[in-house]
Amino acid sequence: MHVFDIMMYIRQRKEVKTTEVSEDFPAQKENVKLENKLSSGCASRRFWKILSFTIGGTIALCIGLLTSVYLATLHENDLWFSNIKEVEREISFRTECGLYYSYYKQMLQAPTLMQGFRGLIYDNKTESMRTINLLQRMNIYQEVFLSILYRVLPIQKYLEPVYFYIYTLFGLQAIYVTALYITSWLLSGTWLSGMLAAFWYVTNRIDTTRVEFTIPLRENWALPFFAIQIAAITYFLRPNLHSLSERLTLLAIFISTFLFSLTWQFNQFMMLMQAVVLFILDSLDMLPAVKATWLYGIQITGLLLVCVLQFFNSMILGSLLISFNLSVLIARKLQKNLKTGSFFNRIGKLLLHLFVVFCLTLLLNSIIKKILNLKSDEHIFKFLKAKFGFGATRDFDANLYLCEEAFGLLPFNTFERLSDTLLFYAYIFVLSITVIAALVVAFQNLSDAANQQSLGKMGKCAVDLKPETAYNLIHTILFGFLALSTMRMKYLWTSHMCVFASFGLCSPEIWELLLKLVHLYNPKRICIMRYSVPILILLYLCYKFWPGMMDELSELREFYDPDTVELMNWINSHTPRKAVFAGSMQLLAGVKLCTGRTLTNHPHYEDNSLRERTKAVYQIYAKRSPEDVHALLRSFGTDYIILEDSICYERRHHRGCRLRDLLDVANGHMMDGPGENDPDLKPADHPRFCEEIKRNLPPYVAHFTRVFQNKAFHVYKLTRSK
Repeated sequence: MHVFDIMMYIRQRKEVKTTEVSEDFPAQKENVKLENKLSSGCASRRFWKILSFTIGGTIALCIGLLTSVYLATLHENDLWFSNIKEVEREISFRTECGLYYSYYKQMLQAPTLMQGFRGLIYDNKTESMRTINLLQRMNIYQEVFLSILYRVLPIQKYLEPVYFYIYTLFGLQAIYVTALYITSWLLSGTWLSGMLAAFWYVTNRIDTTRVEFTIPLRENWALPFFAIQIAAITYFLRPNLHSLSERLTLLAIFISTFLFSLTWQFNQFMMLMQAVVLFILDSLDMLPAVKATWLYGIQITGLLLVCVLQFFNSMILGSLLISFNLSVLIARKLQKNLKTGSFFNRIGKLLLHLFVVFCLTLLLNSIIKKILNLKSDEHIFKFLKAKFGFGATRDFDANLYLCEEAFGLLPFNTFERLSDTLLFYAYIFVLSITVIAALVVAFQNLSDAANQQSLGKMGKCAVDLKPETAYNLIHTILFGFLALSTMRMKYLWTSHMCVFASFGLCSPEIWELLLKLVHLYNPKRICIMRYSVPILILLYLCYKFWPGMMDELSELREFYDPDTVELMNWINSHTPRKAVFAGSMQLLAGVKLCTGRTLTNHPHYEDNSLRERTKAVYQIYAKRSPEDVHALLRSFGTDYIILEDSICYERRHHRGCRLRDLLDVANGHMMDGPGENDPDLKPADHPRFCEEIKRNLPPYVAHFTRVFQNKAFHVYKLTRSK
């Protein structure tokens, strides 16, 4: 019985086990099916993500390259650049563009690279009777780099130096458009947004770039790197980045910041506005303080590195940017409990913090400028003071800027052009919604200060407005104010306007907020709106602007400036190589490029002694005696002066803004023509020099001999004896 019982027990155990296994098998089978389904779903999502990234990236590269080719073709068609003479090509680089290109040409003509470098570091042809370090004074490292590349690469047989130069600039435009595309893509999460941004950039070309007719201008070198920096900052401000991604992004921000600073003399003012953006967002808890600190540090480090490369340029050391960033970091250490307390308590602390930063910035900046005896940028502050109505000025340099259209207010017709492409309407729509969201988030952050030190709470508040969105919002607002006040700076705003408007139309967060406000929220509606609206706009842009762009590409013109060509040819063939020329800044840049002659002054205006020299040279258009003008010009070693009828009899500007009027007022003389004069201005003792010299009267003939004349220019040789 015992053995039988055992056998029965074993049999029962086997049956139970078999039953359990048979009962568990369906569940296991279901789990396997679910796992297979999930893994296949993940693989499918990964595949579509890779496919979308590949398509979006390919479109970005294609649009960038097509934009580059489009702009290069416009430049060729406008000037027939490939068919005109070398002197005509060089004359087409107007004003300061010609000056910058001349150093590229100078480096290529030097027997060796070391001699080329030495010629730039010890230059005595850009400013007569003075040896200056051009690498310290100007941002021309890009010309040096390109000249080295052209010498090293085996392309001399296939590509002329001028084409290597201009193709590099048009190639940078491809990078610029691609960076704008990527920024919009990062903000919205879809490459359709980047595509719309690029299309808007091209269709609004008149207001987004001027590269095709001012190729060597410093901003055309710098803005592509600025766009890369903004794209990298946008990615860097994303929460929960992996450590490696964060480090690589910081490296990209540093490199782009450094290159932007190296290629444009106005970099410090643009980055100061960036620093103000970071300060505002940090103060309102709309981005992590640690990341803001990293960006402050990168700005300072990049600028100091440029300062070293520019042989310790004092203008960089005395920049407001360095003073501001240091002040922010110091003030943050002094006010450690800035982000605690009730709403009104925090408002008070923020106002105090703002006051401390402002005072520290002015104090540090004044100390640095006092130590360095810095006066290079004082003309900018005089200009700003006069522009914003803090008292009238008779300062010649400030008025020279005030009277230029490029430094005036943004014309109203700009908005008409931007509205034709629907960009302005889309921008205002997106800006309105994001500003409302930003105000709500800022109020939440300030109201709930007790919990703001919790990162989780900050993430919760930032759901409605991500840190990268908040950064681009404040960025576009500040640069918008800059563009509205100074037309020349509109290119910084309009390109970012394309990015911001396209992001908003493709952003699920923007549409979600809008649909919730009108009580029509539905996930499917969000999906429909964020894709259908940009597609419709793209179709509209293609329909309306494609025919015009094709007509533009088929329109052929030719460079024609026979008077200037005749002048340059005469200088080359009838004057000594070491002759010194005086005249307007704009024309002398061309003289330097086309003839290699020595100049008394030039358009790179960021030096106090040069500004004083330019004012003295410009007395040729003032009411001064021939003896005074001769003495002034000879003090700079001048051999020849070039008088331009377009300046002497200028009609482009209104009375009070003509160059001769600015000189009269600065000299205390009454202006010509009907109109009012300030009561303390007096009639001049002498007639206008540029008019009177053409009469060949004895006092003038004794000091000046006319040696060349055509419809536009009059060249006089100065006598050696007084």
